[in-house]
Order: sequence, then structure tokens, then C-alpha cells
Amino acid sequence: MPRIAEGRPPAEPSSPDQRARHLRILRAAAHIGAEKGLERVQMHEVARAAGVAIGTLYRYFPSKTHLFTAVMAEQIDRFRVNIPPAAPGTCPEDAVGEVLTSASRELLSRPTLAIAMLQSLNSVNAATGADATRIDATFRDIVLERLGLDEPTEQDVTLVRLLMQCWYGVLQSGLNGRASMGGSESDIRLACRLLLASRSNA
Repeated sequence: MPRIAEGRPPAEPSSPDQRARHLRILRAAAHIGAEKGLERVQMHEVARAAGVAIGTLYRYFPSKTHLFTAVMAEQIDRFRVNIPPAAPGTCPEDAVGEVLTSASRELLSRPTLAIAMLQSLNSVNAATGADATRIDATFRDIVLERLGLDEPTEQDVTLVRLLMQCWYGVLQSGLNGRASMGGSESDIRLACRLLLASRSNA
């Protein structure tokens, strides 16, 4: 009988050993998810590949939705660390466009995993999905940094939120085959120019 996801926040790893197990689970889930997709991934298979007990897996990730949202959060954290500086002379809107198109290429390089992550992110409950909140906050910070907004206004934050919603939609269209990679990147850059033109430091 399938295990029903509990309505509780996932446990957070605190010790080095726990963090290592947590990371092994995320890496195993990413590998299996890239091959099989969200529906065909089995939690016991992830636990076995990560070398952890099934109870440990469910303690950190009450459902596959939590698991693949966390996979995306971990990948976004690594992406942020490795973002190169903007080229000299690049306007802030275009600098944001470059970051988002780069993130798109990275996600779309493993489309089956990208679909699993985005489906999970779109359906996770905010009350128990701290990783979804972390993803939103990380992308918001990335965009604000590229814009040079140390003290963003409420409107700035709203513009960034709208941009991220637009970016998710463009990604989904690319994954569904309704837009080409080139078309998706053009749409992302245009969205950056249109939405960020009225930011406070424009």
C-alpha cells in the first residue's frame, strides 16, 4: 500500500553525518529522476541508492513532491555559487537575462528531471515546503544582486516575483515542446527588459 505523505514539515539535517546522508539522498533522487521521471520514481529505490533506511528518507522528505523540490533547491544553491560575473558594460536587465537563460540551459539539459522538479515545486504546500520558499528567495536574491538593488522597494520585489513566474512558464513551454530553446531564451530576455524597466534604480 502506498505511503501517504504526512502533513508536517520535513526534518532538517543538523550534524555532518546527517547532512551527508541528506545530500546522498538528493543526488540519488536526481540521478533516478533524470532517468525515470516523477511518476515512476519509487521512494524505496531512492533510499536504496542513497544507502539510507526508508524511514530516514521519509523523515527528511514526507513525499516525492518534497523530495524533488529539495533536489531543485540544492541545484539552485550550487548554480548560485557558480554564477560568473556579468560582462563589463552589460545593462542590469540583460545581466539578469543572462543568468536566467544560463539557469534554463542547465535545467533543460536534463528535461525529465526538470519536469519532475517543476511539477513538485508547483504543487508543494507552502506550509510544509520550506525548500520551495528557499528557491523563491534564492532566485529573488540572485536577480536583485544582478540589478544592483541593495535596498529594493516593494515594487522591485513584486517585479522580480512576476519575472520568476514568467520564467517558470517559459521553462514549462520549453519542456512541453511548445517553444524551442532559442525561442525560450529570447522570451526570457524580453521579459527581463519589459518587467525590470521600471525598477527603482532604472
